[in-house]
Amino acid sequence: MPDLFDPAEPEPAAPAEPSDAISLAQYAERAYLEYALSVVKGRALPDVCDGQKPVQRRILYAMQRMGLGFGGSGAPKPVKSARVVGDVLGRFHPHGDQAAYDALVRMAQDFSQRYPLIDGQGNFGSRDGDGAAAMRYTEARLAPIARLLLDEIDEGTVDFQPNYDGSTEEPHLLPARLPFVLLNGASGIAVGLATEIPSHNLREVAAAAVALIRDEKLSDEALFEKLPGPDFPGGGQLISSPAEIRAAYSTGRGSLKLRARWVIEDLARGQWQLVVTELPPGTSAQKVLEEIEELTNPKVKAGKKSVTQEQQQLKASVLAVLDAVRDESGKEAAVRLVFEPKSRSVEVGDLVTTLLAHTSLETSAPINLTMVGADGRPVQKTLRQMLAEWIGFRQATVERRTRHRLAKVLDRIHVLEGRQLVLLNIDEVIRIIRNADEPKPALIERFKLSERQAEDILEIRLRQLARLEAIRIEQELSDLRAEQTKLEEILGSPAALRRVLIREIEADAKAHGDDRRTLIQEDKRAVAEIKVVDEPVTVVVSQKGWVRALKGHEVDPAALQFKPGDALHGVFPCRSVDPLVVFGSNGRVYSTPVSALPGGRGDGVPITSLIELESGTRPLHYLASAPSTRLVLAGSGGFGLLAQLGDLVAKQRGGKTFLTLEGEEQPLAPAPVPAGEAAGVLLACLSQAGRLLLFPVDELKHQPKGGRGLTLMDLEGKDRLQAVATATTQLVVHGTALRGGKPKDELLRGASLQAHLGKRARKGKPLEGLKAPQRLSAG
Repeated sequence: MPDLFDPAEPEPAAPAEPSDAISLAQYAERAYLEYALSVVKGRALPDVCDGQKPVQRRILYAMQRMGLGFGGSGAPKPVKSARVVGDVLGRFHPHGDQAAYDALVRMAQDFSQRYPLIDGQGNFGSRDGDGAAAMRYTEARLAPIARLLLDEIDEGTVDFQPNYDGSTEEPHLLPARLPFVLLNGASGIAVGLATEIPSHNLREVAAAAVALIRDEKLSDEALFEKLPGPDFPGGGQLISSPAEIRAAYSTGRGSLKLRARWVIEDLARGQWQLVVTELPPGTSAQKVLEEIEELTNPKVKAGKKSVTQEQQQLKASVLAVLDAVRDESGKEAAVRLVFEPKSRSVEVGDLVTTLLAHTSLETSAPINLTMVGADGRPVQKTLRQMLAEWIGFRQATVERRTRHRLAKVLDRIHVLEGRQLVLLNIDEVIRIIRNADEPKPALIERFKLSERQAEDILEIRLRQLARLEAIRIEQELSDLRAEQTKLEEILGSPAALRRVLIREIEADAKAHGDDRRTLIQEDKRAVAEIKVVDEPVTVVVSQKGWVRALKGHEVDPAALQFKPGDALHGVFPCRSVDPLVVFGSNGRVYSTPVSALPGGRGDGVPITSLIELESGTRPLHYLASAPSTRLVLAGSGGFGLLAQLGDLVAKQRGGKTFLTLEGEEQPLAPAPVPAGEAAGVLLACLSQAGRLLLFPVDELKHQPKGGRGLTLMDLEGKDRLQAVATATTQLVVHGTALRGGKPKDELLRGASLQAHLGKRARKGKPLEGLKAPQRLSAG
């Protein structure tokens, strides 16, 4: 009997049943990755081997199966696009019909693809953004160049895979005879990836491929000479430098600058007009007309009460050179945009520069050579990698085609050798067939035939037993054996295989190549500069941020008037061609041309109408001067740097980050460095605790891109830098007196100035005679 006081041993737990449960985070991650991979490889990115996305590949294969042969004489008639889309959806691509039709339409548009693969009849849209007609109205068939993708598909060149429901098969790739990923390019956005491959000229791509086949170690310079740049369907001019183009090809990413092409047509009585005949990619005549309308009839921007000064200046500059514009594009000319100058005295260059600078007649085209590689992975590739991978694919394709053809040749030789044996013993063969119950094994045993030969002999027709047939068999055998020798040579010799590749590429280039459309000629980007009279002006800034520019430098600050509750912040004598720089409380700098400021006797305009401050940012300091003016910029944390005023000018209204601040630091008023005296200029640093330090300004670094700078003054505890100023022989410290608290200015010169001279990043010495020093000036 067990002892009831002894603890019983626990029973062993039952083994846990295996579970397939996963966490929600793991499931979501796996599902999203599967979806992302499906979008990348199944929809958005082209394949480097045949240059097609899956939907494009399926459309082409379906059209070939439907017998919609290749355009040209004797080609079958086109059929309704709806019939093609229906076959594609039913057999290969179970997605939306509009998505498949949009892909078909793009493959038929000569302004979208450099070499359209589909010959479309009907309304397939226009470069102005007009959509294609419904699929029930348009018709389509394969274009002649599509044979380069489809001709070898039944010759054992590519692998086939089951379609979505397993009812039929579709090709994994098309046996492209040329690198279509470069010929027609591609554009697409996937999950986390995007591609933007420009189109290229067929002859140049073929020449580059041939050169790389002949020499795998071909230099980049030689490769880029063969393929100097993209060739867009609409022509235009590529104005990027050769170095920029080569950099984009060498890295797989970049941006190219393009512009339209035009001619000048002379009219009667000295009149002339500018006619644009080619547009850069992504630009349409309708888009240019809309941009001209926006320039000449500007609309009030959201959040503004009226048209801005910048819009008014832009309108005036455009109307000063342009009188009218009209679109004369039609059947005779795909693009014909006519611009009439304001008068015949307008310079051609002024009109051209204005149009290029303010419209899409000059634009940029991105390059992002991302695609599915030969290994099935989506990767950004260089031009050399793209060509090398296609050459490898083409070499494997030709090898597979050769092996497939060799197998057929050997099979035919085998059959013909059996027939030849029959004709030599025709009487005995007939006797065996007539008398034997099973003639096939009897023939095999008697003449040592194979199953294949015996089957062919039994199916032979009597007319093929004529004497003339023996001559034909002998001739065919001779031809086949010669072909067998050539095929075996190709398979056995890499040099012979390369010769075949080169011969076929050159033949295809001769049959389908054409001249380059896009002119490659380096040029500078057009910049329309508003002509400003260089004259002396004085910029007046109020405490509430209202700015104006008065002519001349003889401005009496005491005579200036402001809105009620406002007062003078500062006056800055400068030139009308100089910039006004605004220093924000967050270290960003903003700028606007002094010429854009209103003049006259008014109150001016708020600075916020000329620049776009970040949320929570206040304008603290202002300075208008020549771009070459040297400045000391500092923050209350005790760090500072040297910069020129021109370094602070930003192209965007939103300014740019320049002075790096930490925590609650604030930028101090900039301290201009006197021109021509830099060697003897001292920088004075004043702290809130009343300590003053002077050191040579040349000890600071010139930082044209901004930053935090170097330590100006060693600050103790909660002490902060109060002000900075430059001085040569004297310095004025503005503050309050020790007794009475009245404003007091203390002049430092000679020995009193030298007493505060030290090295950068030191603590400085206390000031005597002032209770609360506030700011500094050179006196």
